[in-house]
Amino acid sequence: MMPRLGEKYKDIEIEVTSKPKAEYHNDDYFALDLPVAPAVMVGEEIVVEGANIEQDKVEKVIRRCLGIAEPEPEKKGILGRLLGK
Repeated sequence: MMPRLGEKYKDIEIEVTSKPKAEYHNDDYFALDLPVAPAVMVGEEIVVEGANIEQDKVEKVIRRCLGIAEPEPEKKGILGRLLGK
């Protein structure tokens, strides 16, 4: 997800931090006051923590932070709504 968004929004810097799960569950990590992993932050805003998130939700926050209007919602037919596409 992040590489695609990095290509789409060239004005943002994406930093991915990946550590073994045990490193996120210790006193030193909690002292840093960072979100519970897995997490996504945009700037100083925690978009989600402790759960996965869909790309479109992250993209909305990125667009808001960059001052870009959200794209028009895609119109879906009845099959698209039923199948979630």
